[in-house]
Amino acid sequence: MTTELLYRDDAYLQAAAARVLAAGPEGILLDRTPFYAQAGGQPGDAGLLRWAGGETPILKAIKGEADAVLHLPAEGAALPAPGMAVEAVLDWGPRHRHMRMHTALHLLCSLIPGAGVTGGQIGAERSRLDFDLAAPPAKETLTEALNALIAADHPITEHWISEAELEANPGLVRTLSVQPPRGAGRIRLVRIGEPAAPVDLQPCGGTHVRRTGEIGRVEVTKLENKGKQNRRVYLVLAGE
Repeated sequence: MTTELLYRDDAYLQAAAARVLAAGPEGILLDRTPFYAQAGGQPGDAGLLRWAGGETPILKAIKGEADAVLHLPAEGAALPAPGMAVEAVLDWGPRHRHMRMHTALHLLCSLIPGAGVTGGQIGAERSRLDFDLAAPPAKETLTEALNALIAADHPITEHWISEAELEANPGLVRTLSVQPPRGAGRIRLVRIGEPAAPVDLQPCGGTHVRRTGEIGRVEVTKLENKGKQNRRVYLVLAGE
């Protein structure tokens, strides 16, 4: 059983009607969901499922088999019955911060061209990227450049290419530790900027804001040496 991933068409969808396919303490499977399942360094969404006469807090969404999304209920919470109609409601505040952070990390990636990304983590309070790099630019330089890109209010768009197109353009993939999933026949690309001259263009399955101006001001707070040719860059949403 698979789940229709509604966030792929609308990352701003905060609630949606769905039907329960299966339910247990290991997770609730719906036929469709606005919840992002934890993957690629982006946390799974939290929220709740509600129905006539009850509701269940959802601690996190995780991946099941194939494109299935499992909604993890709070311990001891009531479970909806299979076949029941429910409303899936996101905890929007953290999700929106993840969208802003995720987009900011794409911008950070664009400022260090040619360096592979060896790891990363998106958080509501702090995020990071690890680069295969001898020495990154100074944190003040990165902060200034990031905020200039944010202030330019570049559009963020998505489109799909075939796996064959990706194989013909391997430079699109910046991540060394995690490769885009293959087997479905197509790959989702996220573009920041205009098609003729994008600021950043790479495969990504996560959620992002519509324009860079929505990110708000950011600050690169720390650079860490995590081993030979591995430099970690931390950033936060400034003033929040």
